[in-house]
Amino acid sequence: APSPTTAVPYMSVKCIDVRKNHHKTKWLMPWGPNHCEKLKDFDEAVSRQIEANDIVFAVHIPLPSKEMSPWFQFMLFIMQLDIAFKMDNDLKENAEITLDVSLAYRDEMFDDWEEIAHAIEIRKLKCTFGSPKTLESEGRHYDCDFLPFMEIGSVAHKYYLINIRLPVNERKGINVGIGEIKDIRLVGIHQNGGFTKVWFAMKTFLTPSILIIMVWYWRRITLMTRAPVLLEKVIFALGISMTFINIPVEWFSIGFDWTWMLLFGDIRQGIFYAMLLSFWIIFCGEHMMDQNERNRLSGYWKQVGPIAVGSFCLFIFDMCERGVQLKNPFYSIWTTEVGTELAMAFIIVAGICLCLYFLFLCFMVFQVFRNISGKQSSLPAMSKARRLHYEGLIFRFKFLMLITLACAAMTVIFFIVSQVTEGHWKWGDITIQVNSAFFTGIYGMWNLYVFALMFLYAPSHKNYGEDQSNGDLGVNSGEELQLTTTITHVDGPTEVYKLARKEAQE
Repeated sequence: APSPTTAVPYMSVKCIDVRKNHHKTKWLMPWGPNHCEKLKDFDEAVSRQIEANDIVFAVHIPLPSKEMSPWFQFMLFIMQLDIAFKMDNDLKENAEITLDVSLAYRDEMFDDWEEIAHAIEIRKLKCTFGSPKTLESEGRHYDCDFLPFMEIGSVAHKYYLINIRLPVNERKGINVGIGEIKDIRLVGIHQNGGFTKVWFAMKTFLTPSILIIMVWYWRRITLMTRAPVLLEKVIFALGISMTFINIPVEWFSIGFDWTWMLLFGDIRQGIFYAMLLSFWIIFCGEHMMDQNERNRLSGYWKQVGPIAVGSFCLFIFDMCERGVQLKNPFYSIWTTEVGTELAMAFIIVAGICLCLYFLFLCFMVFQVFRNISGKQSSLPAMSKARRLHYEGLIFRFKFLMLITLACAAMTVIFFIVSQVTEGHWKWGDITIQVNSAFFTGIYGMWNLYVFALMFLYAPSHKNYGEDQSNGDLGVNSGEELQLTTTITHVDGPTEVYKLARKEAQE
């Protein structure tokens, strides 16, 4: 697949709005048959006595002779201001710029523009000036950070138009002390159509495969005479959350203007993350064999509770950003000082918690391995056939535990990297290139992992108990034992559970 996203730079065109205050009825086009009257620069505006309030920065998306497509899935826009240094119009400390922004669309080149959104937005300017502020430095540009500008969760139309005004009101102090703005540049980021097609194809292919294994797995459990144990329920719940993330509802976004798809995707991923992290804790806990009363979800409230709280906090954070953007695409939580600090604190805390969680998981896996090694001491006393059978079970279990650790490590890395990638336009200096192999690889890994879990942990229909053991060198049925402390019924749940002799546990 091609890289997941493409960034397209746009330079705004300075238009003269001769019919000011009639914004609703008039849209200013930067080029084409009905293009606006343009200004080369602000010196021309001064010489022609055109006020700042009569100037509109217009950007047409996409560039001439191109069209946008629903396959692009979303549009994210970042703003960069070209601000020149002037002695008599310096950029003051903690300057704020007020933007009067409007967004419109049309599907045919000569249709009328239809408004999507209009808002008055304030952005904080974070700029540095490398040279000393003297007369010789006049005209040099400040080095300014990118500003978050707009995000739309669907690309349902062919053409978009952005009109930006910088209203000046000296009495109210609006757009005063922001330096001499020369140009406004935008960077538009959208998903690549080729990557979208590969992504959709993966989802369409994986959905039935996980559904089939889920049906097979649950049928195996219902055939048992006992009730399902906690681990089996959790594996099934993990399968449901994987199916939820797999179902390719994105196909509808090609035909419908569903701007909430980004938020919906985040919620689906959040549910899966929470389920996966909870499963790993329960999976290790159920194999501890530490004689605690297991097989109850309430026994894991200390570990699962923080995961639930963390997931809820991330959901609230997402609603504050993408939830508000459904009404106002120009809104960003990063625009205010408090919002930025909260968002940064949120992501840092989530990253630290994930790393601590991973270390705790490694410790639990180490304990499980130590317990199983203790069980292995009883293997030499068994008959050859049974010993080989149990050695196979131990190998399979250890293999699954190592795959679990690898999966956990990759998931933690993926979460942190995807947060940094999404945020690097908002923070400035951090840039990470993530290619499509990383996204599709992690997604495929999750599906294979859930598939393998159901396959390996489905209750076995084979019987290695009395039928085979009686003829095996005097080995009696008392050798039958579980790998976890969760099974009390004779009808043991899985082959992986049955491991060593009763003496080993005693």
